Amino acid sequence: TKCGRDPPRQRGRMHPAPPMLCGRMIYSRPYFDPAGLIVALFNDIPVGFAHAGFGANDDETAISYDIGTTYQLAIRSDHRDGPLARELLAQSEQYLRERDAKVIYAGGIRPLNAFYLGLYGGSELPGILAGDVLFHAACQQSGYREIDRVQILQLDVAGFRAPITRNQRQLRREVVCQEIPSPPIRSWWEACTTGAFERIRFLLTRPSSSEPLADVWFWDIEPLSTAWGRPTAGMFDLHVPSDHRRKGLATFLLSEAFERLRNRGILLIEAQTMQQNAPALAMYKRLGFTQVDEGVIYRKDA
Repeated sequence: TKCGRDPPRQRGRMHPAPPMLCGRMIYSRPYFDPAGLIVALFNDIPVGFAHAGFGANDDETAISYDIGTTYQLAIRSDHRDGPLARELLAQSEQYLRERDAKVIYAGGIRPLNAFYLGLYGGSELPGILAGDVLFHAACQQSGYREIDRVQILQLDVAGFRAPITRNQRQLRREVVCQEIPSPPIRSWWEACTTGAFERIRFLLTRPSSSEPLADVWFWDIEPLSTAWGRPTAGMFDLHVPSDHRRKGLATFLLSEAFERLRNRGILLIEAQTMQQNAPALAMYKRLGFTQVDEGVIYRKDA
């Protein structure tokens, strides 16, 4: 529809989103429900839509209907004046409540990440991007409240230099960084949401043990990164077990991963973290990341 091509170009939105990509990344998902895609028509021509859906349960084996969200809301520019955005959002809420949603959000963020990864956001779904003015206004006028923000960060790896400290030099002698291309799928939800993308995992262990000291995953942010014109790796699931934290392991692991990805032709690394996660933001700043965008998460109170 034209409304898919009409919104202003944004860094984090695939523009336009070809029907073939929408079919592969939205409509073909095993949990896609046509009733959740609410389309506004004017003289039988689509002029806007809202897309409601759910996320995964705790063990990522099935859909959970306790929490739902409006993943997307878009309207053609010549129909944005008036109440249409609020009406579409209300219809989305009704769809979610009829399926027993107890908590309703606006915007996609893990575990509410069923759709649009690779078409919207970046390395992960970030809620509602700052540039989606219409969506923000509809939420604010419909009783939603902002509950958190996401900072979207990028690093130009061409200029990246690994930190040289005594601690980092010592870790180089004590640990091994393993590179695992196409790592095994960990859950049904992961198979549905990221299993079709090119992924790579980096894992830190000691030479004498297979116990993970830290690990991180990357994927190719396709097709968004193609639109950016620079090969990009999206970072997710950085994890350091609690008994191994504050030892510089995350910095060492990421430094190794960035250098190896650069050797694979990657030019940008993208990551995101919650605005309130001060330790993560400090680490990203030390590594040279800069903020390029922001997302907002809204919740509808009962």
